Amino acid sequence: MSDGAGGAARPSEVLRLRPFALFWSASTIRAFGSAIAGVAFQVLIVTVLNAGPAEISVLSALSVVPYLFLGLIVGALMDRWRRQRTLVITSVGRAIALGSIPVLLLTGALNFWSLAAVILTLGVLTLFADSAAQPFLPSIVPRRSLVTANSRLGQSETVATTAGPALGGALFGLLGAPILFLVEAVVNAVAAILQSRIEVQEARPEPRPIGRHIGHDIVEGMRYTYRHRTLRPLALSVHLWFLGNSIAATVFAVFVLRELALPPWAYGVALAFGGVGGFLGAVLAPRIGARLGAGRAILLGRALVVVPWLVLAIMPLTAASSLPALVCVVAAVQFLYGLSMGIEDANDIGYRQAVAPDRIQGRMNSTIRTVNRVVFFCGALLTGVLVTVAGYRLTLGIAAIAFAAAALVVALSPLRTARHEDAADASVA
Repeated sequence: MSDGAGGAARPSEVLRLRPFALFWSASTIRAFGSAIAGVAFQVLIVTVLNAGPAEISVLSALSVVPYLFLGLIVGALMDRWRRQRTLVITSVGRAIALGSIPVLLLTGALNFWSLAAVILTLGVLTLFADSAAQPFLPSIVPRRSLVTANSRLGQSETVATTAGPALGGALFGLLGAPILFLVEAVVNAVAAILQSRIEVQEARPEPRPIGRHIGHDIVEGMRYTYRHRTLRPLALSVHLWFLGNSIAATVFAVFVLRELALPPWAYGVALAFGGVGGFLGAVLAPRIGARLGAGRAILLGRALVVVPWLVLAIMPLTAASSLPALVCVVAAVQFLYGLSMGIEDANDIGYRQAVAPDRIQGRMNSTIRTVNRVVFFCGALLTGVLVTVAGYRLTLGIAAIAFAAAALVVALSPLRTARHEDAADASVA
């Protein structure tokens, strides 16, 4: 197998590779567009539709449903379809879906069901796009540069998710819903143009043997992932991480806003520190991965994320605590949380992409991603029970234990000593 586009390029030069520069540009403007659209949808649902809590819950769930029911199928398809073409088609589809919202608004046809159809369509298109993007990256970037490439993507994603919501709220008030969603449609159309200009030679999939169908492909992908010497502990570790994250993410806002009575402006400041930590972690990820190796870099991120949630669980903070102390602690929690994700994400995804052969990339990634979504979904439901029975602090402590278990899986497995260069060499061989 080829080492990817421009095999002689050094990791630091990854943005000088034209295919990756186009891919990164499309991903970045889409990330900003998604962050802005997320806020616009929330405002639309609450202020225009006047949706109740049950309707809001249904609309929120519709973006996750495609992953639960179609994730493994789409992953198998990505090992047989052209991934670049999939990216282009999904960007065009998103442009059309987002462009339909101004039409619905101006014609008075926007209601719960029409908006639900748009959100579900966007969820399916996003599933296809995500399932194509991760296995596509090794086709345009040298495998030795995958950590740097994922770090660059992580940096722009962090900036988008940090600045996008504020920008989205301002633009919604300035432009109004119809113009804002029209701009979002144009953003996705531009992304499609950038993706279509990527020059890449994608390997043709081997023909499926007689008597085999897509179900066999899915099983093969799951067997490969969970029987692999280092991918198995990586997958199990990230599943446990998603369990901890589902608990922490579900309870965090309610705990700090209700239990600690943190003002909304201070909550926003704390979240901004999470973005700063995430950006810094993504910047440091390639150096940490090169110095410590993939396994130890992932382990560092997994271990680091235990600290903020354990601190939040055991520190004697209450609504009577001084506001500066509360802001400092909650901001530090978010900073460490973001820092840990920035460090581990680029190394985790980069290692997966480097170690797996091209023919199995789609199924391997979709297997891990789909199980992650199922775990997160179940963990979020479990959190409500935990908070009712055990309270906020013990629930946060349970999240910290889940994160610690994720780190322990890495520490006690062959993944701990895995290095990026070994994965790249093995895939080329």
